[in-house]
Amino acid sequence: MSLKILTLLAHLSKPSYRIAMQARPILYSFRRCPYAIRSRMALAAANCVVELREVVLKDKPADLTAASPKATVPVLVLPDGQILEESLDIIDWALHHNDPLNWATKDAGATDWIQRCDGELKTWLDRYKYADRFPEASAEHYRQQAEQTLRHMENTFEAHRWLGGSRANIADVAVFPFVRQFAAVEPHWWAQAPYPKVRAWLAFWLDSALFASVMKKYPRWEPKQPITLFPAQSVPD
Repeated sequence: MSLKILTLLAHLSKPSYRIAMQARPILYSFRRCPYAIRSRMALAAANCVVELREVVLKDKPADLTAASPKATVPVLVLPDGQILEESLDIIDWALHHNDPLNWATKDAGATDWIQRCDGELKTWLDRYKYADRFPEASAEHYRQQAEQTLRHMENTFEAHRWLGGSRANIADVAVFPFVRQFAAVEPHWWAQAPYPKVRAWLAFWLDSALFASVMKKYPRWEPKQPITLFPAQSVPD
């Protein structure tokens, strides 16, 4: 085999080349990550079929780091080589293609909820969930700080069923995975916490067929293994 052919084959095997030549979007995801969950919710609702690659965050594949040096999930690699590294960008991309549930909105209130979730709630949630890593205060203190957002949600649900008002929109979809994480830290406390309307709202999402479909377990992705399409469907011959 000539040196030119060997050089070409080596180039074709590089992750960066495989990204450029892919036939469908590739989603790097981690099942329990709330950012990945909300991205998968939007992709599934929009029926945007992607190749799903479930990763182990402690051992990230070379293809992921080649696509996104920061190597956080989710990452969506589009067939034209464009890289979407933020969950909200992935959501926007999916709903731009198809939005059968009318989740997309330009309402400022939705933006405010998402910003509050990704800022204030996420900050205190991380400290509450991993209180041993933040010994300067107690887990109870961190929980109480996070509850400021929950109280605001409870008050909102006094007037509306959804964060988005009269119908669910992207604010609800973007926020509920983080409230799910919060509720899982101390389930017994959460079951009796003074947020019945937040619990009912969260239960709606957790009990939905859509959520069940995006939480299906997949094996860790390895190069050369059969592809996994998401939303789940058979691979065409």
